[in-house]
Amino acid sequence: MKKIGIFPGSFDPFTIGHESIVRRSLPLFDELIISIGFNSAKQGYFPLEKRKAWIEDIFANEPKITVDTYEGLTVNYCERKKANYILRGLRTAADFEYERAIAQMNRMLVHGIETIFLLTFPEHSPISSTIVREILRHGGDASQFVPKQINFS
Repeated sequence: MKKIGIFPGSFDPFTIGHESIVRRSLPLFDELIISIGFNSAKQGYFPLEKRKAWIEDIFANEPKITVDTYEGLTVNYCERKKANYILRGLRTAADFEYERAIAQMNRMLVHGIETIFLLTFPEHSPISSTIVREILRHGGDASQFVPKQINFS
């Protein structure tokens, strides 16, 4: 059976921490789908199509990776994609507590879904999409926190 993983998130924007988690996870999967969740009730900072294009550009030379978008519950999306694994990155103990609860609920909703946690590198721990957006909103240079393929201009 093919090992298909889903790396879900809003990725608004995709950071070097996200990139690190993806690259380090590749030996674990036959295929990894970076899945950008879409919530019609929320307005993203960057358009969904832009985020998708950036991520596709970052991993253009990686045949195991595809980039997709979805709405609804991640576990239902996993079922549609025949994925048994959800990949999550952990920066802090608070991330672990939050992600643990979600992983346990996901497993109750759909048996056979496993969540795999990878710890971020210490130098990536303070980096989040929320903080990058705040830097940008206030005219700062956030380029050191995102992959080089992302150009904010």
